[in-house]
Amino acid sequence: MSESGRPLHVAVVGSGPSGFYAAEALLRSNLPFQVDMLERLPVPFGLVRSGVAPDHPKLKEVIRIYDRVARTPGFRFFGNVAVGDAVTVNELRGIYHGLIFACGAQTDRRMGIPGEDLPGSHTATEFVGWFNGHPDFRDRTFDLSREVAVIVGQGNVAADLCRILAKPVDELRTTDITEHALDALATSRVREIHVIGRRGPAQARFTPRELRELGEISDCLTLADSRDLQLNAESETELADPDNINSAKNCEMFRGFAANRETRCGRTLRFHFHLSPAAVLGEERVEGLRLERTRLRGPPFAQTTQPAGESMTLDCGLVFRSIGYRGVPIPGLPFDDRRGTIPHVAGRVNDGSMPLPGVYVTGWIKRGPSGVIGTNRADSVETVESLLADVPRLRAEEKPGGDALEELLTRRGVRAVDYRQWLSIDEAEIRRGRPRGKPREKFTRVRDMLACVDVAEDRQIREQDLRSSIDR
Repeated sequence: MSESGRPLHVAVVGSGPSGFYAAEALLRSNLPFQVDMLERLPVPFGLVRSGVAPDHPKLKEVIRIYDRVARTPGFRFFGNVAVGDAVTVNELRGIYHGLIFACGAQTDRRMGIPGEDLPGSHTATEFVGWFNGHPDFRDRTFDLSREVAVIVGQGNVAADLCRILAKPVDELRTTDITEHALDALATSRVREIHVIGRRGPAQARFTPRELRELGEISDCLTLADSRDLQLNAESETELADPDNINSAKNCEMFRGFAANRETRCGRTLRFHFHLSPAAVLGEERVEGLRLERTRLRGPPFAQTTQPAGESMTLDCGLVFRSIGYRGVPIPGLPFDDRRGTIPHVAGRVNDGSMPLPGVYVTGWIKRGPSGVIGTNRADSVETVESLLADVPRLRAEEKPGGDALEELLTRRGVRAVDYRQWLSIDEAEIRRGRPRGKPREKFTRVRDMLACVDVAEDRQIREQDLRSSIDR
């Protein structure tokens, strides 16, 4: 307790996995925390809602854990509240004893090559957000009338893009993919998908499960070139490391893809290695991709690429880059532009060489885009442990907490959505999906989410009035 006997007020900015794990750790501590979670959208769960591919529903079951956290006494949700717009960092520092920023890595790394911004050249974030119904990407368009698509990058997000482009659309109809994406994919003419990696097969970042799925897509032939699978001594050393079993499994699967015989299939998926994008080609839109051959140099697990002096051109109509994410600066906080993260020591935000009192960071905005959903739990626990160690200093000053935030937002005309109101959106989405045989049909515009809340609130008022009239 603070010296006046009141709880410690902490705001968690961001409602994805790292934010919920931080809230969970605070609420499980022996101190009486009041945890307020701020999210710029009216709906919670971050990339679990808008980043996990619709054909991987089991990965979304973690939402049940987050829902239990949200129903814990001492937790409050402020949806539709954008930090930096509705309220500033400095204002939050005056309201809360501690702030934990868990806002993720919201943009893609650039390739930095000519033609990257031509129509037909897209980021993985755009495409994933589009088919998952994220409001920021609802109105993006993708010209799927082109037969050849290229995906630059060899990680699990690239695998998601491959599956959505290559799978028969009927296999997606019973997922929570958005209806507008289904309509577009139903008329897709994409028949050939190339997956480009700058390094070799031993350095591809797929998890074996994701890679195996790419070889099991119905009516899709998955191929690799056996010449690309020849490994240098350093890569062989990497594969021999018992802690690197995923890469060994991946290389075994790539060899299996290379042994596939070319037969007539609806679509073809081809893996390429040791190729680096040099330019996206085209005058008014994407017409091709120029690639430079690379070779590996350096010790095991630290190999980098160097030009090999050869180039090739791949004709295509679509290019997606999936080469990693980076965070974006938040007004009022320091930012490491090179790494795309907020500088910190054990989760304490550092401004220069000094910690910023009461300000913490967790998740991808803390460590960069690495790991899986569960990786965020240990990361958030580390940050909360730093905050707990600072409690004697944090509680020295009294802070008003979420009631003051609510008053501030009301004065500014900001319409915050609480967790009960999110549940009404959730119920409506599930109801919308039921006639289509889907787990849900998401609202993809903020205005529709808020209108759904209005409808639910009006219904509750009418039901209360009816009950009151019956009681009378």
